[in-house]
Amino acid sequence: MNPALTQFGAQMSHLTGVRAIMKDIIETLRAGSGQEFINLSAGNPVILPEVEQLWRDCTAELLAGPEYGEVVCRYGSSQGYQPLIDAVRTDFNQRYGLSLTDRNILITPGSQSIYFYAANAFGGYTTSKQLKNIVLPLSPDYTGYGGVSLIPEAVVACKPTLDIDAAAHRFKYRPDFSQLSIDQTTGCVIFSRPCNPTGNVLTDDEVKKIADLAASFDVPVFVDSAYGPPFPALNFTEMTPIFGGNIVHCMSLSKAGLPGERIGIAIGDEKIIQILECFQTNMCIHSPRYGQAIATRAIASGALADISINVIRPYYQSKFAIVETTLEQAMPKDLPWFLHRGEGAIFAWLWLKDLPMTDWELYQELKKVGVIVVPGSSFFPGLREDWQHKHECLRISLTATNDEIETAMKRLAQMVEKLYQS
Repeated sequence: MNPALTQFGAQMSHLTGVRAIMKDIIETLRAGSGQEFINLSAGNPVILPEVEQLWRDCTAELLAGPEYGEVVCRYGSSQGYQPLIDAVRTDFNQRYGLSLTDRNILITPGSQSIYFYAANAFGGYTTSKQLKNIVLPLSPDYTGYGGVSLIPEAVVACKPTLDIDAAAHRFKYRPDFSQLSIDQTTGCVIFSRPCNPTGNVLTDDEVKKIADLAASFDVPVFVDSAYGPPFPALNFTEMTPIFGGNIVHCMSLSKAGLPGERIGIAIGDEKIIQILECFQTNMCIHSPRYGQAIATRAIASGALADISINVIRPYYQSKFAIVETTLEQAMPKDLPWFLHRGEGAIFAWLWLKDLPMTDWELYQELKKVGVIVVPGSSFFPGLREDWQHKHECLRISLTATNDEIETAMKRLAQMVEKLYQS
């Protein structure tokens, strides 16, 4: 059967970014013919015993409790499971000195859905046919932003400035405010903090400056905190979530051990939350209630915040240290390689300046020595400029074992040295 697709059907039936590359990775692993691969492409969090036990315990409490039938066997409010909304409101008001009410909170099927709602509620064509852009103020950023809009031309990214420490082989992306255009043509702003794929954390001042620029035009700013505090707290540097005004703080429990349950949390202005809730009602009624019910227990007890700081964060921070140390030892000092400063998330980001081949070609070469990474060019959605830097970067997952990461970095270093020599 070959049904005709609408314009939106054609747009949404194509894989974008890393999802498209994952198809090649899966085929590579299947066709390995006995070859062993170190797979550093995964975005799936590691199943940590303490984290799994937390969710087992919360599940046992739900099963033994009187509300199980109401949770699983009934529809619920589109806004979310009320006890979870109460737990989030209480936790954030106490933790950050806020004055949130129920109407400031929306529970969604994962945080990706928040950006889909936002991109299509605030971005795209208005009733008067004006195009409202979805602005990504710092590129590279999460590859999924490239597929959230039904109007792909609405996604516009800004080229960053590079803060380079050549002697230490480190660098950091910073927003280029001279290039950042937020005006009457802007529908919404989206960025991740900490950032997938780079681990970059925008400073408080940078976030406030972006929000202030957007506020002048009544534009909402969606801060993707899928890796931020208080859970999963995958920030390796001090950072404070910023609330209020036109900022919508967006969270996910995926990296806190619940990727299969799809729980996202949006916290923001009541009017914005109401628009997103209506969008959700029309799209999927509400987020799965089982996941919401066990998350309620983990948040209300304080266990999730505690395990995030004491188990999840140090686990991935130690993995980044292995990448860092091994590259420092194995990479030639005279080559122009630069590791992005590890400020958070579950990835390392490597820039190979003046790479003699494209990132995609290097990805193919690394597969020959049993190492799978992700080509960096997948992480520049909306960037229209033909920038060579886009084809010189790799994303390296921190989800492998210590030995696997060390071995893979040594193989990568050997490969890179040969490439530059040739």
